[in-house]
Amino acid sequence: MRTFSGKTNIAIFLSALLLGEGLPSLEAQAQTAQKLATSTDESRQQKLIEGAKKEGSLLFYTTTPTEYVSLLIEPFEKKYGIKVNVWRARSELILQRVINEAHAGKPVVDVIASISPPMEALRRENLLQEVASVHHKELIPSAVPAHHQWVSTLQYVFVQAYNTSKISKDELPKTYQDLLAPKWKGKLAIEGSDHEWVSSVMKDMGEPNGSRYFNDLAAGNGLSVRNGHPLLTNLVASGEVPLALTVYQYSAEQAKKKGAPIDWFALEPAVTIADAMAVPKNAPHPHAALLFYDYMISLEAQRIIAKIGYVATHAALESPLKNSKLKILDAGVLLDEQEKSTARFEAILRLNH
Repeated sequence: MRTFSGKTNIAIFLSALLLGEGLPSLEAQAQTAQKLATSTDESRQQKLIEGAKKEGSLLFYTTTPTEYVSLLIEPFEKKYGIKVNVWRARSELILQRVINEAHAGKPVVDVIASISPPMEALRRENLLQEVASVHHKELIPSAVPAHHQWVSTLQYVFVQAYNTSKISKDELPKTYQDLLAPKWKGKLAIEGSDHEWVSSVMKDMGEPNGSRYFNDLAAGNGLSVRNGHPLLTNLVASGEVPLALTVYQYSAEQAKKKGAPIDWFALEPAVTIADAMAVPKNAPHPHAALLFYDYMISLEAQRIIAKIGYVATHAALESPLKNSKLKILDAGVLLDEQEKSTARFEAILRLNH
C-alpha cells in the first residue's frame, strides 16, 4: 500500500550542516543547482550541455517500469552522450531513500520521478530545487504548480476495465449507482491501495451519501481486493475478474492492443493523479540533472510518453481521454488526508462478504 509522510524529521541532516560536516561540497552543489535552475538566460541550454558533458552521468530514481524508462532515456543518452543510471522502486521506497540520504548529508540522486504525494512531501521538507524551465509553458496548466519545485510529466488516470468475453459493452454501468445492481455481485474487484479513488468518488457524492454508497456496494455485491495494478489488469484480461473498478488507463489499453479480451471505460469524472519529477537541491550532477529535466517535459520525450500509452502533460499532444471529464487530485490534499482516507478505505473493504 502506498504510504507518504509530509512530516519527516530532517533534524539530523540540519545538525550535520550546522556542525560543518560536508558543508562546502553541499553548499557548492546547492548554489550551482539553484543558479542554473532559476536562470532564464538565453545561454542556459548551452551551459547545461557543456556542464553535463563534463559531469558525464546522472542518477535517476523512478517508479516507471524498466522497459519504459529505457525507451525514454536512450534518446537522451544518444543525443547528449550522458549516461543515465536508474534505480527503480515503489514510491514509498524512493521517498524513504531520498530522506535517508538527506539525513546522512550525502546526496546521491540527481532527478526523482514518482507519484505526486511523496514528491510533495519532499517539497515540504525543503529538499527540492525550484526550476524555471522554458518547457513549462508548453505543458497543460495543472502540470506546473506555482512553486515550480516539481512538475508533472504524465497523469495516471483511474478507469474501469472489463473482460469483453464476460461482459458486453451494452451491459456496462453508466453511473456508479448502476454498480449496486444484483447482477454485479461477485464480479467486481479493486486494487488494494486505491483509497484515493474511493475518497474522491465519495467526496463527489457528498460524504454521508458516498460513505453509504460504498458500504452498500461492498456489503451487497462484494469487492475482490487485488494488490498491484498490473496484476488486476491481467486478472481482467484472463477473465478471473470480470470488472475492475480501478486500473490505470494505459495498462488496460496496452493489454487491449496486444489482443487480450479487455477494454476500458470511464465513469466520470475520471480520477487522476499526477506523476511528478523534480531535481533535489544538492544534486551531485546539477547540469546533467537539469538537462534531463528539460528533456523529459520537452515535446520529444512527451511524444514517447504518449506512445507508451500514458497520458502526457504536453499541451500539443491529444489525450486518450479527451472526451472524458477528468478530476486531477491535489497532491497536498492527498498527503494531508492520507491517514483518514486509508482508514476509511480499509473499513469499507472489511464489509465484504
